[in-house]
Amino acid sequence: MSARTAWTGIVRSPLGITALSLVLLVTLAAIFAPIIWGAQAEQVNPTEITQGPSAAHLLGTDTLGRDVLARVLVATRLSVVLAVIAVIIGVVAGTLLGTAPSVLPRWIGRPIVGFVNIAVAFPGLLLALFFAVIFGVGSTGAVLAIGFAMAPQFARLTQTLSAAIAGRDFIDAARVAGVSRFRILIRHILPNIGEPLIVNATVSAGSALLAFAGLSFLGLGVQVPEYDWGRLLGEGLNRIYLNPASALGPAVAVVIAGLAFNLLGETAAAALGGRSGRRRHRLPALALPSAPRHAQVAGDDVVLLVDDLRVSFPTPSGWVTPVRGVSFTVSRGEAIGVVGESGSGKSLTALAAARLIERPGHVAAAQLDFCGTPLLTTSDRAVRSLLGTSLAMVFQDPMTSFNPTRRIGSQLAEAASEHQDITRKQAMDRAIERLQSVRVPAAARRARQYPHEFSGGMRQRAMIAMGLMNHPRLIIADEPTTALDVTVQRQVLQLLAGVRRDTDAAILLISHDIAVVAQTCDRVLVMYAGRIVEDLPAATLHTSARHPYTRALLDVVPELDADRDAPLKMIPGRPPAPGAFPAGCAFAARCPLATDVCRESDPELVTDTGGHRVACWNPVSGEATVPVAIATAAEEEETVLR
Repeated sequence: MSARTAWTGIVRSPLGITALSLVLLVTLAAIFAPIIWGAQAEQVNPTEITQGPSAAHLLGTDTLGRDVLARVLVATRLSVVLAVIAVIIGVVAGTLLGTAPSVLPRWIGRPIVGFVNIAVAFPGLLLALFFAVIFGVGSTGAVLAIGFAMAPQFARLTQTLSAAIAGRDFIDAARVAGVSRFRILIRHILPNIGEPLIVNATVSAGSALLAFAGLSFLGLGVQVPEYDWGRLLGEGLNRIYLNPASALGPAVAVVIAGLAFNLLGETAAAALGGRSGRRRHRLPALALPSAPRHAQVAGDDVVLLVDDLRVSFPTPSGWVTPVRGVSFTVSRGEAIGVVGESGSGKSLTALAAARLIERPGHVAAAQLDFCGTPLLTTSDRAVRSLLGTSLAMVFQDPMTSFNPTRRIGSQLAEAASEHQDITRKQAMDRAIERLQSVRVPAAARRARQYPHEFSGGMRQRAMIAMGLMNHPRLIIADEPTTALDVTVQRQVLQLLAGVRRDTDAAILLISHDIAVVAQTCDRVLVMYAGRIVEDLPAATLHTSARHPYTRALLDVVPELDADRDAPLKMIPGRPPAPGAFPAGCAFAARCPLATDVCRESDPELVTDTGGHRVACWNPVSGEATVPVAIATAAEEEETVLR
């Protein structure tokens, strides 16, 4: 649903029309009442002191003979203006507090989060009274008191909304491009949480009106000679037995204005609803394997070196390590495919290489070097500059890879302007050039469009173009063809191959489709249960695969001449959960070649003379027929039901 459609829905709903009418009425009174009734509200008439309602004075007069109705109408401007200013202060202060932890260092951000959590626990009116004592009596003090009293709730809202946006792929893409935290906050996070903040600010305007009326009623707000609804209400209550209407008038005005803002905010929230404190843990004991590791030796052409990579996350029952001891290298111009079932650790390995694993996740490795730079010990500023210029990522879902609130061209240009000393026009020209290089038609016009105006294939092309805005030495493609049809899949894979050929960039292709990897890559890494179980050349994948799991993945790929009436084949059983890895080989429960040693001890990744690595106690030769148990879909379903 577009913003225009959503706001049109507000106007068309009966509740929305009522809310807008009330808001319009209050706005007109705030603008024109002082002009029309200002003189009458200030006119003192000693002969008409404290009179009741009459044709001349519908709500009677006060102790100086001034018309109460005129004063109520004139007070609209000051009451509404002060409430709006207080809301603005609350939104700004709350947004700063809510976003500070994502920009400031962790040792500063954590106390801010704790302060917000404590402040939210106190009632807003109690905080307002507390701040009113600090800032002093008067309009200024009341505005600051109510504004800062509202800040904690907006800070909590901003934290929650920011956390939801921070996990999106386009945020990761901006981080990989080397965009600073502050620019990510300003350009990518805040525009995507603006609507909920505006809606809540509208609702809070009604609460601010009530709070102001309360402070003025208690004598802490507006002071003589100024007056607002709260002050008029206090004066009216002093003579309520003589003229009840003098108290009823400002009370009705507060209710109408508060109701108008609350109804408008609630209606907007309903219309837009269709669109839109962690505990400390000890780090896990990452024990090194007892057998010698097969560490990768860095060379001049090595782009990415990963040795004994482990990624862990805390859970209520302890630390879980879904990636455990992964080692491989990626050389210049090399294409490596990573395959395996869901949950095997493919994407986590890539995210760790791109420094995208956030706390409380923990990354450890004997070596994790990119272009000769150790990623785990180098400062964040240096790593951001390196990854922003030399690493590109193509994510699985092209729709979530772009910020929906910004045009495609500006997002591409940002990747270049962040690291190159060029003007905005030069960055935009480069973005158009890169869109043309990935064969996006009418690139200049397309650069001015938003992501939702692109098809899935075009968005993926634009994502590749974003990675080419600088000069990447490694392109990590995480399931880049999953959401695309077969024809577009082939085009995207051909495009990646062309980029590799033209720029000599290395490619790390993550996929579930072992056939695609075999056709497009030089080497294949087969992962299972957080480990690499086989590493072999793609050209000999079908003839030299030695691990039963690799053979099973190949056997379940349907052939073009297969019987269409026969059920599809599948590997029986399920991969183990990350927190429940068995003591021995993780594939033993599903492998027909498993022996007792397979169930007792986890095999090491052994390298043969040809560079082929395999982790299996019972590897098979390339010529032998592997009796891998393959179940049909019907058999698997029957097993699950049992």
